This record gives sequence, structure tokens and C-alpha cells, in this order.
Amino acid sequence: MSEKKKKIVLSGMRPTGLCHLGHLAGALRNWLKFQDQYKCFYTIVTWHGFSSEYQNSKVIKDYTFEVAVDWLGVGLDPEKSVLFLQSEIKEHAELHLLLSMIVPLPWLQRVPTFKEMQREITDRDLNTYGFLGYPVLQTADILIYKANAVPVGEDQAFHLEFAREVTRRFNRIFGNIFPEPQTFLTEVPKLAGTDGRKMSNSYGNAIFLNDSPEVTRQKISTMKTDTRRKRKTDPGVPEDCPVFTLHKAFVDKEKRDELAEGCRKAGIGCLECKNVVIESLLNTLAPYRERRNKFEKKPQLVWEILEEGNKKARQVAQKTMEEVRTAIGF
Repeated sequence: MSEKKKKIVLSGMRPTGLCHLGHLAGALRNWLKFQDQYKCFYTIVTWHGFSSEYQNSKVIKDYTFEVAVDWLGVGLDPEKSVLFLQSEIKEHAELHLLLSMIVPLPWLQRVPTFKEMQREITDRDLNTYGFLGYPVLQTADILIYKANAVPVGEDQAFHLEFAREVTRRFNRIFGNIFPEPQTFLTEVPKLAGTDGRKMSNSYGNAIFLNDSPEVTRQKISTMKTDTRRKRKTDPGVPEDCPVFTLHKAFVDKEKRDELAEGCRKAGIGCLECKNVVIESLLNTLAPYRERRNKFEKKPQLVWEILEEGNKKARQVAQKTMEEVRTAIGF
């Protein structure tokens, strides 16, 4: 398929912490596949990071570098995909502003993740327009490249439907400028963290891609399991065990089914079950960590890769905004 006819895929990550297993299972694995099939734009969404970290904004640059190194470590290829920084493409902000003029306020107030993060993250003030308007900026990120599809986890599916609604509204008012972005749901939409909640940097429960083997082993060994299993002789329900979400992501199906049966019949203990996923996970992460270490020692190369991606993204964004300004009559 020619480059011109390839469908466009857009996705991004906030630089608010290191990449963790949830990013790998829920996003990066799919991104690797997509870069061989589609024209991919992968962005480190620095402005989205600022929406929650504005009181500690100096960490964003450091985490931007760490995320970039993680991406290159897992195998994202700047020759196949455009890797860039959202805040370096000012057209994102312009389109966000224009879209905010036509988005009804009740659409934002019903976004479930806004209330969820306000409830879960209590150490900072998230009662701001920037945080409430997160989905509008996210929509601008998608539309500026006329993305046909966006790979997301289950918790972000509502945001994609929001983006589709905004797209329809814009096209109805100003003409058919943007395609409606489709949702690519990931195979493992949610991964449990060390405390049993969804793995997240914000919750402090993540297992990071650059954790040493010793740290990885320690974190999983102390993870919560099915509360029904107080003793090895107690049968469990794997589907209710946080550790089993790791098995679903990193253990092959045959072995996973064997372990699940052992759990249900109390034929295997939780520690033995954890050890299986630990070894499988360490084998998976070893080549990622080796590549990551090489890029981490070459920071100038990493920033040059991002700058080259910025140039490519900027060319597309500028062309889109020319069309938008014409459509709205500016």
C-alpha cells in the first residue's frame, strides 16, 4: 500500500511519569504493529501533562525525555512513525481554541474520567478549565492530522466518542473537513497495579519498563491477589485477581489456562503463580531495557529524533489549519 493511501493513526502519552506495563500492554505493543500498517503519528502530549502537573511543571521536560527513551526502547521507529512533541506544534492550540467555541459545556461535564480523577487524585487541584477541557484538546490532537483511527484503552473510549461528536458538529456547521476518527480498542484494556487498582502513574502503583529485574520481582511478589485465597488450600477466581491481568498480558494462553485451573481448584499457590508471570515478564522486557539503555546514553540523538518528528508533524498541521481557517471564514 502506498504511503499516500495508508490510513492515518494518531495516539499519544502524557509525560507525567515513566512508561509502565499498562502502557506496554495497552498501547505500545499495538503501536509497534500499527507502524508497519498505517501512517502513524505518535505524540508526547506535553500540554495534557501540564493540565494536571501545572504546580510542578518542571518535571514535564524530564519525563518527556524518559517517555521518548521508553518508546525507542520498545522499538518505535522514527523511520516508520512520526514521533513528536505536542507543544512544539502550535496549531494544536489554535484548533483547540476554535473547537472550544462550539463544544456545549454539558458535553464536558458528563465525561466520566474528569470526575474519576478528581476523586482519585486528591493531592492537587484539578478543578480547572484546562483539565475539564482535556477532551477538547485531545480532539484537536486527533483532527489536526485527520486521523482515521485512534488506538485507546477501554477507559479512553468515551473520549473518542466525544471526539466523534465534536467532529460531526464541526462538519455540520462548517463543511466536511474532518473524517470521524474510529476507535481501536486494545486487547488488554486494563492492567492492575500493585494495589489492585488500574495501573497508573497518578496512583503510585506502577511497574515501570525500566525497573530492574529485582525491583520488578519485588513489586509483583507483594501484589494483592484474590481475597478469597487466604490459604493455599482456598480455591480462587482468577478473573477477580489483579495479578491475573498480568498473566493475560504476558503469559501464553496454554500456560495461563493451566494456572487459572490450578487457582480455581486450589492446586497452586499465589506465590508460585506470581513467579510464572515474573519470569515471563522479565524475558519480555530484557530486549526493551537493552535498547533503552543505549538511547538513554545518547540524549542528543533522542532530542534530534523528536525535532525531526516535529518538522514532519508541523507540515501536516499547518496544511490542516489553512483548510480550517478557510472553512470558518477567517
